[in-house]
Amino acid sequence: MTPILMILLLILAAYLIGSVPFGFLIGLMKGIDIRTVGSRNIGATNVGRALGKKFGVIAFLLDVLKGFMPTLVAGRFIERAVLSGGWDEATRFLCWLGVGAFCVIGHNFPVFLRFRGGKGVATSLGVTFGVYPYLTWPGLIAFGFWGVVVAATRYISLGSICAAAAMPIFFVLLWRSQDPALLREGWPLLVFSLLLGGMVIARHWANIGRLLAGTETKLGSRGDSGQTPEVQSPREPV
Repeated sequence: MTPILMILLLILAAYLIGSVPFGFLIGLMKGIDIRTVGSRNIGATNVGRALGKKFGVIAFLLDVLKGFMPTLVAGRFIERAVLSGGWDEATRFLCWLGVGAFCVIGHNFPVFLRFRGGKGVATSLGVTFGVYPYLTWPGLIAFGFWGVVVAATRYISLGSICAAAAMPIFFVLLWRSQDPALLREGWPLLVFSLLLGGMVIARHWANIGRLLAGTETKLGSRGDSGQTPEVQSPREPV
């Protein structure tokens, strides 16, 4: 198999795995079409609000895994191609990150749900974990930052937006002190962090409007009780 064909197959597999709508499937197992309740999206946040926190956590972990596993495995295959084909580091990172990007694209635009998916926060987190160790540690710091913002404000969407915006900053600060050469040779990593963060923020555009208007649902509010809520907001991805 040629390296180009291998990369194309890895990208296709990443998209299909990313397209698996775990939140939707969990809802079906509980007899609920998650797209018809709450904010009518398939993400972990809506799953938790409609079915309970336990199922929200399960959906979150599964969405993380579908970004983590394909990216991690692809890194191993691409590393072998680098050794056998003499690829430079930038080409290696571009191919590796391309696979991770299609995990997120699959989640956001799943072929199995007519390309109406989520916001890609959990899957993006999984991808950063899979690009080990280059984005793993910045991703863990960003996840911790997300937790701090959510704990302080009780807005899950605000935590996601802040973590996405801060991820490239954490990447630069961490590797500037640990391995400054990586910032030159691994420039695709920084570009990817910026694009990934921008995609997450763009998918939260409706949430940003509600945050500014003071109408965004807080964690632990009545609409977050774990009971199936009435449809109160327009269809949006999570």
